[in-house]
Amino acid sequence: MKGEEKFKTKCVHAGELVDKQYGGATSPIFMSTSYKFTDVEFNQYPRYFNTPNQIGLAKKIASLEAAEAGLIFSSGMSAISNALLSHLKYGDHVIFQNDLYGGTRNFIKKEFPKYGIEFSFTNGILVIDFENEIKANTKGIYIETPSNPTLKIVDLSSISELAKDKNIWTMIDNTFASPVNQNPIKYGIDIVLHSATKYLGGHSDICAGAVLGSKKRIKKIYNLAKNLGGSLSEMTVWLLERSIKTLFLRVQAQNENALKIAEFLDNESWISKVYYPGLNHHPNHNIAVKQMNGFGGMLSFELVPEIDSKKFLLNLNLIKPTMSLAGIESTALSPRLTSHALLTDDEREQQGINSQLIRFSTGIESFDDLKNDLLNTIRIIS
Repeated sequence: MKGEEKFKTKCVHAGELVDKQYGGATSPIFMSTSYKFTDVEFNQYPRYFNTPNQIGLAKKIASLEAAEAGLIFSSGMSAISNALLSHLKYGDHVIFQNDLYGGTRNFIKKEFPKYGIEFSFTNGILVIDFENEIKANTKGIYIETPSNPTLKIVDLSSISELAKDKNIWTMIDNTFASPVNQNPIKYGIDIVLHSATKYLGGHSDICAGAVLGSKKRIKKIYNLAKNLGGSLSEMTVWLLERSIKTLFLRVQAQNENALKIAEFLDNESWISKVYYPGLNHHPNHNIAVKQMNGFGGMLSFELVPEIDSKKFLLNLNLIKPTMSLAGIESTALSPRLTSHALLTDDEREQQGINSQLIRFSTGIESFDDLKNDLLNTIRIIS
């Protein structure tokens, strides 16, 4: 409980800039792209990730993830690509969890061959599945937990121990959990990634990414990122810092709604399966209990074959059938047609992504209103 109280304070005050001129209650925004020359090593310039608002926001998110340092990017994919490419070179090999966000998997398959970087996907999520893929030239392990979209849970401690034993690094996409529900660095993971577009932004109006880790790791990523670009505009940085102030409150409300929705759907005849780590029958529930502070606002479910999934989505009223996730409004989509559309049929089948699968991002609305919208939709299309 004490840690939770401290986390709430960090959301509001960590990394905030002091308005020395007027004493305003919020961080001032510095829109300049040019700053006074000084004798420091690197002078402030947006592409160097070192303007006042960028530095403050990076400190805030790093604090929430118990990291030494961080960098803020213009998108989650910019954060992911810079983190990976900075830690890999021609001839290296990296192991990826098979269940990944479709954009990440597409990036790996399309871009890595151009750089001569080898990669393999695991056959499962147990530590032995990762160990089986290790080669002499393996440099790292990349995981995503809870996974998108079937909410699989990887044991962070086991993966970290394996990596340290083999002297390789670890990276995790922590987007689905958010820093409220999971802090991978505490379990030995080296680098934490976020699509800040999602829970950190939380209002479906910001596109951003974040990378957190040790000062040494972040410096390595920075050395590539300053050449590739991908820094965030000062206005968006300021908006993201403002949004994070309510992160804990938003995510707690989403956690509560998601568990209620999952329990409700689990007993409905028009649902064949529910994916949510907070349910006792989830295959990785015990691991989630061990390493998560909350089970998250994301869940997925499969409609019975008799229901047209596209018709279901198009007839929702309160719940929005939109592309993204983690906003304060509840949304639903078909991963097969959106987030994982670039995968092959075989790849989707391996991950359990079929035409009946619906990914549900729980907002902060009334549970009863969300429940009624789902039931009304079924009545309309049945």
